[in-house]
Amino acid sequence: MRFFTLQNTLSLVFLSLLSVCVTPIGAQSTELSRYEYTQIQMGVQARIVVYAKDRGQAESAVSAAFHRIAQLEQIMSDYRPTSELMRLCKKAGGQPVPISPELFTVLERAQEVSERSNGAFDVTVSPLVRLWRATRKSKVLPTTAELKTAKSLVGWRFLKLDKTHQTAQLLRPNMLLDLGGIAKGYAGDEAQAVLKAHGIESALVEAGGDIVVSNAPPKEAGWRIEVENPTDEAQRYLLLKNCAVSSSGETAQFVEIDGQYYSHIVDPKTGYGLSNHVAVTVIAPNGLTSDPLTKALSILGRRRGLQLLKRYPGTSASIRYVAPPPPNLESELTPMLQP
Repeated sequence: MRFFTLQNTLSLVFLSLLSVCVTPIGAQSTELSRYEYTQIQMGVQARIVVYAKDRGQAESAVSAAFHRIAQLEQIMSDYRPTSELMRLCKKAGGQPVPISPELFTVLERAQEVSERSNGAFDVTVSPLVRLWRATRKSKVLPTTAELKTAKSLVGWRFLKLDKTHQTAQLLRPNMLLDLGGIAKGYAGDEAQAVLKAHGIESALVEAGGDIVVSNAPPKEAGWRIEVENPTDEAQRYLLLKNCAVSSSGETAQFVEIDGQYYSHIVDPKTGYGLSNHVAVTVIAPNGLTSDPLTKALSILGRRRGLQLLKRYPGTSASIRYVAPPPPNLESELTPMLQP
């Protein structure tokens, strides 16, 4: 049994790494072997583990899956000025813009989660995210004027989608979108689709804090994933197949300013990074669902988060406050929530 560690962070550590597992001597040719590959994709080290009949099948399938992830990065990156996303942002305040099916799919789900979470998840939050990136480097809080200017450009209702014509429109000039809270989950889904098209039925795709798995490894009940700092030991290991699991919230990404800790996760309503040291794990049917829900639940907390989960059948979540816990919120420590 090999273990995968799902941290409270936006990154995952794989234990017992093995680049290629070949079929033992004397094993039948029909036996599936384990192969693992890594590439830098979407700004993180992405990993794909597959069980294939031979190395040729594995390498062909994984190469195609990584290529698909690279395609999606070119569509959705907010770091690449030539990406489709940034080309859309350059037309903010103008007329509706035709967009690709992939970008429309992600923006449509983003808007759905935004509406259902009352704006806790919001891909228009980029102006505030950029402020907090600078804050983490300088350790100087944004000024009131800077926050006011950034917040004036944030609001999921300022993004309009037209499904009939497959267009997107940013209603205010200088708006910017950030898909960092949803794109990796979707990329995992798409990579799995490519692997299945190449005959791979048992695979794990990981990028940042998101894992998408298909059928269980041979002779196993599921992919065994370890959650660091679980609420209790009974929830340390997750045994999963044909679903996605995402983790959000990392104490290492907090910045301390004047004795107060702020997270890299920004609350679109306040404009400030979270200060509650929350760690969220969400299990859902796909990465397009699990990824944004982790961000929404980080802001909503247990009570409102449970109401949101009810809108997504087949989902469950754990919300954990890690040391030091926020005042008066110890009661929100919760096991895996089942709506």
